[in-house]
Amino acid sequence: MRKYKTQLHRLIMVLVIIAIPIVITTSPLLQMGMNLPQYYNQLFEEAVVRTIESEALEEDTIIPNLMVGKQKLTVEVLTGDYKGNVYPSTNLLSRAHNVLAKEGMHIIVGIRETDEGENVWVYQHKRQNYLYLLAGLFALLLVRFGGMKGVQSLVSLVFTGVMIVFVMIPLIFQGHNPVWVSIGITSMITVVSFILISGFERKTASAILGTIIGITCAGIISYVFSSLVNISGVHMEKGEQLIYVAQDYQIQIRGLMFASILIASLGAIMDVAMSISSSIQEIHGADPSLKAKDLLKSGMNVGKDIMGTMANTLILAFAGGSLTLILLIWGYQMSYRQMINMPFISIEVIQGLAGSMGIILTVPLTALMSVWLLKNEGGKLNGKEKVLRKVEEEGEAV
Repeated sequence: MRKYKTQLHRLIMVLVIIAIPIVITTSPLLQMGMNLPQYYNQLFEEAVVRTIESEALEEDTIIPNLMVGKQKLTVEVLTGDYKGNVYPSTNLLSRAHNVLAKEGMHIIVGIRETDEGENVWVYQHKRQNYLYLLAGLFALLLVRFGGMKGVQSLVSLVFTGVMIVFVMIPLIFQGHNPVWVSIGITSMITVVSFILISGFERKTASAILGTIIGITCAGIISYVFSSLVNISGVHMEKGEQLIYVAQDYQIQIRGLMFASILIASLGAIMDVAMSISSSIQEIHGADPSLKAKDLLKSGMNVGKDIMGTMANTLILAFAGGSLTLILLIWGYQMSYRQMINMPFISIEVIQGLAGSMGIILTVPLTALMSVWLLKNEGGKLNGKEKVLRKVEEEGEAV
């Protein structure tokens, strides 16, 4: 039986690896029939600074070592249709847009067609290579110290990103309800991730069910309270800008907060669900004669230790993402009544507390399902049967 599960686990791993490029390449099919407006009438290409003709720079009066002013450059385009062409460019440096050019420096430039020819301007630093390096280091550490589990976790992570970027987002832009889309995608991610990491075990089944119910509860709580306080996706960060994009698509703005809660809470809730499920299975394995009531009590004791730290982690994650907003509120010395009724504050409070409530509810739900599965599917083995089962499994492994 164990040998069959191992082979099936490997098959699922291979199928997921095959599915990832298939999902990426077929994702454009989801855009068929959609109106795809062109918001940018310029190209963005890599370029190198050949010379700095002149510059008028001075240090910013507030931010140390930040230079503001103007540079006149000569840049050579390295990619795209204009590869090899050399253009003059004026680089304006401010606090918000600050790309201090140096000779030989690789940058990203914007190229716009005009009646007088191509207009080339400095867009941003070239950052992609360092991001690739960071991602490579992450993958290397995960595989080096995690072994096969690390490989499985890496595949799971890639699958999660692909499903969100190449399936969930296009479906939302098609006008599908973000609530049902997010529930479906996060459920699929949960099932695949747990099977890849833990295989076909009873603890996997209970962790899957606990996670799906937990994140759904978190989403429902956020949906109800966001309606009560009269906030929607419009009030989320960049929500107002999204309105202008939504006019050209069919995005349902109201369900976006529900979707954001599910995605933001998924990792923490999965962690809690697997911790509870694994703990209960280990306790049951050490003493199969333990009654369901006592087994549930042991699982809840473990869960109490976990839920406090994980809920704290989730709230701190949301608070960290809003640090600049918190600093602004303190800096402007807003009154409590003014601050507490701001839409942004309501969003952060609802997101943090709804996600934490999802974690809290996941603990008893996962514990109940773990105990039920263990006690109703071979959970009442006596000592002799346990020894025989162990010998049988060892023989299959050999």
